[in-house]
Amino acid sequence: MLPSEHYRQPDAGAVLTALHEITAHFGYLPEEELRRAASELGVPLAQVFSAATFYAAFSFKPCGRHRVQVCEGTACYVKGAAALMTKLQAELGIAPDETTADLIFTLKRVRCVGSCGLAPIVRVDNETFGRLAPNALEAILAKYRRVQSVESGARR
Repeated sequence: MLPSEHYRQPDAGAVLTALHEITAHFGYLPEEELRRAASELGVPLAQVFSAATFYAAFSFKPCGRHRVQVCEGTACYVKGAAALMTKLQAELGIAPDETTADLIFTLKRVRCVGSCGLAPIVRVDNETFGRLAPNALEAILAKYRRVQSVESGARR
């Protein structure tokens, strides 16, 4: 380990930029890539890990192709977020913060997506589905499963 006087202050946002680039490439943050980023930026590995653990956008485990987020902010919670989460867990066969075995979906709890007027909300990637009832979730997941099938077929 280098003494602290060998570290430099990176440009503002350089650590976050590196974390986003690693996530974009790998879909998560492999430890060896975090070590490489810290070395290239000239910052302590602890600084990179600190940023990675602070932001919910980053994961240390492989994530699914599609991130399913259930808003549990106050408005969504009051209007049925728990029922949405229960239904998604049953449909996907996973608990929050887990990824399906086929790596298609990762299920996440989020505190607020800023669309309280549409409560309760589920987001899949960057698409927001509001005023949801649990019975609507099956069709939403089917849409993303079809997209995944088409993309998989195109790569063969």
